[in-house]
Amino acid sequence: MMRRIAVLDAPTNLGLRPPTSTSVPGCAKAPGALRDHDLLARLRARDAGCLTPPRYDPGDWRPGDGVCHAREISGYSLTLADRIGAIIDRGEFPLVLGGDCSVLLGSALAMHRLGEAVGGRIGLVFVDGHSDFRHPGNASYVGAAAGEDLALVTGRGQADLAAIEGRRPYFRDIDVVVLGIRAQDEYRLDLQAAGITTRPVPALRAEGAARTAQWAHEQLADCAGYWVHIDVDVLDPAVMPAVDAPDPGGIAFAELEILLDGLVDTPHCLGVELTVFDPDYDPDGSYAAEIVNTIVAGLAPVSAPEAVPPRLLASSPPPQRVRSAGPAALAAVASPPNRGGAAGPGSPDGITAGTPVGSAGPAAGEPRATLGPGPAGLAAGDLASAPMETPAPAMAVEPVGPPAAVGPGLLRRVPWPEEDGAPEDGTPSSSAGIA
Repeated sequence: MMRRIAVLDAPTNLGLRPPTSTSVPGCAKAPGALRDHDLLARLRARDAGCLTPPRYDPGDWRPGDGVCHAREISGYSLTLADRIGAIIDRGEFPLVLGGDCSVLLGSALAMHRLGEAVGGRIGLVFVDGHSDFRHPGNASYVGAAAGEDLALVTGRGQADLAAIEGRRPYFRDIDVVVLGIRAQDEYRLDLQAAGITTRPVPALRAEGAARTAQWAHEQLADCAGYWVHIDVDVLDPAVMPAVDAPDPGGIAFAELEILLDGLVDTPHCLGVELTVFDPDYDPDGSYAAEIVNTIVAGLAPVSAPEAVPPRLLASSPPPQRVRSAGPAALAAVASPPNRGGAAGPGSPDGITAGTPVGSAGPAAGEPRATLGPGPAGLAAGDLASAPMETPAPAMAVEPVGPPAAVGPGLLRRVPWPEEDGAPEDGTPSSSAGIA
């Protein structure tokens, strides 16, 4: 069964400093430039539209005022999370075209909502030339969210960005894998101290892109699924100078293609975002063409006819009952005594581990992909096909609203039909948690 790709434009430039006093960052033009090279047609993708960002206007912001455009980024992230959630509810694979790296906040919020809904943790593969780990604990001041996005999504920084809807962190440190940073990244020691797993360019090249992708799978084997962030400045400026902060020592297009192919070649991967390409530095469109070629080749496993549909993994196989739940083919069971949920700003962990599972195995004749070396050691479909018992009230995951509608895209837990009581609505308020 082919996994249909849905392309969503998120052309925000709110997370970057202005390149000059009289101009704005050009990465907002990136989705259009990539679409001009037949990206959707070549991916056979559905057009999921464009989420127009607020106006870029730093106003009278000064260093020490916190993150510039924080209010606008927070609101944009809420809406972007809704749109990503709606795509996943349809059983599709989101490809988000940024924009700057602040789009990660919207993706992270969507993943935390999903993790809460299924009672598990969602991980992050962060492919970037820079760690983007600047925060008030290691810098004299913050200001550009695109240089602070990894810090923010792991719970570091001001609450109106790092704890939207009261969720902090969106990703736990141990559920993040950083690939492609330079060997002398400014915050490499901070990543190490935090316990965030990294593989800088020298190690990535020594091991190879394919083995690095498999290694990333293994690091996130305890997660129910993962999101992939790609900043094109992971590429060396010799082949990709059209970014806001080119830094020597990056990888080649061929390596990025192999890495992307390996990361998405599993239903464990829930979606991909691409950021920071700036068409202002690409007057003839040649770099856009190279990016599109890389994306199309790298996402081939997603759209291949034999691709396994997306499903969330279980970290262990306790006795349970599973049923199909909506177009995303996701199911969840209650995990007594604690089920994953949103935590307040003081919590070190946003959610607790649960037992998410796939809702159905592959059809007859379909290949069965092994989804990482998790404790269960099972191939895709084993959990769904095994007879199970339910010792506690089991919960299914169902989309809110019509599956085909582009709406909030949230998931809620509801009792099995034979149980008494009204549905437990886990839909978070879109206005909560803004400090």
